[in-house]
Amino acid sequence: MSPPKRLAPGLWRWTARHPDWHPGAFGAEVASFALTAGDELLLLDPLVPSGDGDAVAAGQVLGQLDALASGAAAVHVLVTIAYHVRSAALLSERFDARIWGPPNAASRLAEDACFTPLEPGGDAGPGGVRAFAIGRPRRTERPLWIPSHDAVAFGDALVSTPDDELRLWSQDVVDDRRVAWYRDRFVPTLAPLRELPARRVLVTHGAPVLSGGAGALATALDAEPWYHHG
Repeated sequence: MSPPKRLAPGLWRWTARHPDWHPGAFGAEVASFALTAGDELLLLDPLVPSGDGDAVAAGQVLGQLDALASGAAAVHVLVTIAYHVRSAALLSERFDARIWGPPNAASRLAEDACFTPLEPGGDAGPGGVRAFAIGRPRRTERPLWIPSHDAVAFGDALVSTPDDELRLWSQDVVDDRRVAWYRDRFVPTLAPLRELPARRVLVTHGAPVLSGGAGALATALDAEPWYHHG
């Protein structure tokens, strides 16, 4: 776990232990981000440490977020995939924040009155954030374009490997059939993301890409998927 660290103007990242992950080191720790967009604060897939002995780490995260929120006109929680609802309700209550994400994320909230669906092709969310559809059939994950930081954010579709290489993540063994499926059915659905002027790629697993994001994304989509599951 690591406390919030400033990566660039208006961009912070912290990590915490995945609440449900057990098979192996990769994936056991996940990243969350805080971004300023004008006078708004965006919390991306936020997870506040909550396990035994994590009180100090939780205090560090919440203290930094309190400081950032104190200067914001509004706070919003962004969720890329329903599995990442995690601490959304906690932070929504703490900061009177709306939660934005794919429609099925609402089912993971005890109270969904604070939830607004963020759909591909629909109205932009806070800070001009837009959601993109991926997958055929369509996945429930919605990568987000965050124009205030020229950043594309992914939930699980793309990760940075332990070698800090941005890759598509397959949790199934990558054989010829799997490679063909990604090439012919999945990667084409990410084509609109190639057109974005991305400087950064923010991922919940592994290190973020802080420069040259469009090139890193194109390279990842053109490469074979990376397999890891335990």
